[in-house]
Amino acid sequence: MIQRLLQEVKEYKKASLLAPALMVGEVVMELMLPFLMSFIIDSGVNQGDLGAVFKYGALMLICAFLSLFCGMLSGKYAAYASSGFVKNLRKAMFENIQKFSFANIDKYSTSGLVTRMMTDATNVQNSYQMILRMCVRAPLMLVVAMSMTFMINAKLAMIFFYAMIFLGIILGFITLKAHPMFRRTFRKYDDLNASVQENVTNIRVVKAYVKETAETNKFQEAAGNLKKMFMKAENILVFNNPVMQLTMYCCILALSWMGAQMIVGSTLTTGELMSLFTYTMNILMSLMMLSMIFVMLSMSMASAQRIAEILEEKPSIVNPENPVMTVADGSIEFDHVAFGYYTGKDKYVLEDINLKIKAGETIGILGPTGSSKSTLMSLIPRLYDASEGTVRVGGVDVRDYDLDSLRNSVAMVLQKNVLFSGTIKDNLRWGNEQATDEEMIHACKLACADEFIQQFPEGYDTRIEQGGTNVSGGQKQRLCIARALLKNPKVLILDDSTSAVDTRTDSMIRKAFREEIPNTTKLIISQRISSIEDADRIVVLNEGRIEGVGTHAELLASNAIYQEVYETQKKGEDEHEQA
Repeated sequence: MIQRLLQEVKEYKKASLLAPALMVGEVVMELMLPFLMSFIIDSGVNQGDLGAVFKYGALMLICAFLSLFCGMLSGKYAAYASSGFVKNLRKAMFENIQKFSFANIDKYSTSGLVTRMMTDATNVQNSYQMILRMCVRAPLMLVVAMSMTFMINAKLAMIFFYAMIFLGIILGFITLKAHPMFRRTFRKYDDLNASVQENVTNIRVVKAYVKETAETNKFQEAAGNLKKMFMKAENILVFNNPVMQLTMYCCILALSWMGAQMIVGSTLTTGELMSLFTYTMNILMSLMMLSMIFVMLSMSMASAQRIAEILEEKPSIVNPENPVMTVADGSIEFDHVAFGYYTGKDKYVLEDINLKIKAGETIGILGPTGSSKSTLMSLIPRLYDASEGTVRVGGVDVRDYDLDSLRNSVAMVLQKNVLFSGTIKDNLRWGNEQATDEEMIHACKLACADEFIQQFPEGYDTRIEQGGTNVSGGQKQRLCIARALLKNPKVLILDDSTSAVDTRTDSMIRKAFREEIPNTTKLIISQRISSIEDADRIVVLNEGRIEGVGTHAELLASNAIYQEVYETQKKGEDEHEQA
């Protein structure tokens, strides 16, 4: 895990090495001060030698300035390296997420991915900066200070040695207990982010149903759960500071008692005792810093593991070794296809699908909710891989294609229409970055979108708010259809994509498809028979199986499911006309 994360240090290796190297200089210069102070007292003050006082005082001043200079540069490089490191981490996570198949995406919630990109990455950044500075400073200061105390008086130095062993045991115990709790805590962050994301995204629905209080209560519950988890972890870490304080005061008392006796016995000088007291503070401050490091690492290790999960997640769908780069035509074949989101035949949502579609055909897909119509269409551009059987496009197994080539030849207008922040032109160019204004207008005319776009004061330069909240559902659908048409695809999949438009507009869109893109294979999923009745063939799905294939007239004569849907919709239309 650590090795994988450190691969993202990349161009910040130099800064990552300079920061601890300069920290070494800061610590060495800082720890020279107590040693020089003992000479001022013993060789200068006690001997009445003013020259020695000035000499060692000047050396102390030089060491202090060098320590300050090294510390400033170390902080600068540590901040540069840590911020750069986390920038690379976020970039690596985002790039890997872009490679995920739908199966990979299904493993992680959107809020969980956001938490990893933001909160977890920030925790790792803070820890990395601490590692570059405090993880060098604290152990080095501890080792050097301990060495100096042993040089001054080995017997008194053993006080600190025993204190280190005691603290090491306590801190190790605290860390082992706290780490699993922090890991569970960050899962609660996912729940909190999910609550915020869901509420903000659907704020209009919340207000329409007057559910502000309920949503506030749900958020408070998520925040309360997060607080409880943090409190459990912090209740363990809270022992850290009292133990440190107890150890520090015990060391000072022991040093004072034994040092006074040794001065009386003439085995220790006053200057040496003063130096030992200074080194006592250095040692105890080092131990305090180590304690803080343990706390921070306990939190960041949980975050690092969550980030590593994303970085090490292997896309379940990848390019073959020698991929086919060109899709010949829009013909499609499902050959004994079965699919399940989970392993095991008993969990298949599609079973024994056999269907041949010629290039340029218009195929309607009809079936009750949950019959896996959208899932079937997702197998064509290889958003999922079939669990059994073969899906062919242009006569070639979709698993043999280059993914980009295949998906650029298949345009999908998904059930949930999504527009992005930017102008109408920006959104249309998702279909074709190089599209000219004329091409965009033509595509919008085919999708019956040009009429309402021209009514906007800024026309095609009208800005779309995030999620397309400033256009209606029908307008959003038509823009998404136009965007798909700009890909000039060999296969066009419309997943219930005209449900929000009136029947007249729906009819005009289908007429434009017949006349303008006759060679494009058109697959239309719809709950509305009027949207697919003029299709070349209609496929009736039920519980993941094909229950019938034929024209409108053929199915109306032979298929019970189709007949039932038709009668229900016809009855509804008649009642509407009578009303």
